[in-house]
Amino acid sequence: MVLANPAKIDQYSGLKHADDKSDAFFLAELQRLKILPTGYVYDPMLRPVRDLLRRRMSLVHQRTALMLSFKSLYARTTGQALALSRLKAMTSEEAKALYEHPANALIAQVQKQQIDALDQSIQRLEKAVLKCARELPYYEKLKTLPGVGIILGLTITMEVGDAKRFKSPEDFASYCRTVDAQRRSNDKKKGDNNQKCGNKYLAWAFVEGANFAKRFDPPCRRWYDRKAAKTSTVIATKALACKLAKAAWYLMSQQVDYDPKRMFPELAVKSAA
Repeated sequence: MVLANPAKIDQYSGLKHADDKSDAFFLAELQRLKILPTGYVYDPMLRPVRDLLRRRMSLVHQRTALMLSFKSLYARTTGQALALSRLKAMTSEEAKALYEHPANALIAQVQKQQIDALDQSIQRLEKAVLKCARELPYYEKLKTLPGVGIILGLTITMEVGDAKRFKSPEDFASYCRTVDAQRRSNDKKKGDNNQKCGNKYLAWAFVEGANFAKRFDPPCRRWYDRKAAKTSTVIATKALACKLAKAAWYLMSQQVDYDPKRMFPELAVKSAA
């Protein structure tokens, strides 16, 4: 099977006649000339595990929505804020006892039962994916990257597949949607290119990693502060995500541990001085 890449297949826009038959002949001619742009075919044995991790993200979204609804009901009814730690620790009967009205008590009890059920399902999915990811060479290397823990390491490992399909760290960063998609001419912006080209799960993972890295890693925080002072916090976060994506490419393609001096050359200069 040949998986064509439609983003790189662009026929002449001034064609007077185009239909399915002519498009099929066009693709066949590209394949005959061996210039047909193709996409990556993911490993069929790992594809179900990758999809399992994506389903976990959907369950996490559902659990978050239920928690926000639970806290909103408590705030509207009592006029007080409910701590998330208290919500996680209470049982369904304790949630029911928070309200005097039977309708509110029933809603709270049902939502807490659903939250607990989702917690169990999410934990089962995480254990299944973690068991498979530990056997892959990328997972342990990615965990040395600042801001990347168990879940982000699993996401990046399962979404990348084979890191060798990316020729350079810039190509990988583009696939992760951490660079601008602009169309420029004469140093002027003429429009936007395909901003959805790439992997949305990797885009989420590296932005989350950047948010954690700027909070807990001092070199990342200093670089982020300098970038934010010149631009904005949003651009600085995306720029840090781009640096993390490029660093991840080196970790996966060269099988090395994270080195902050390579990611931030100014650290090597200071240590040498």
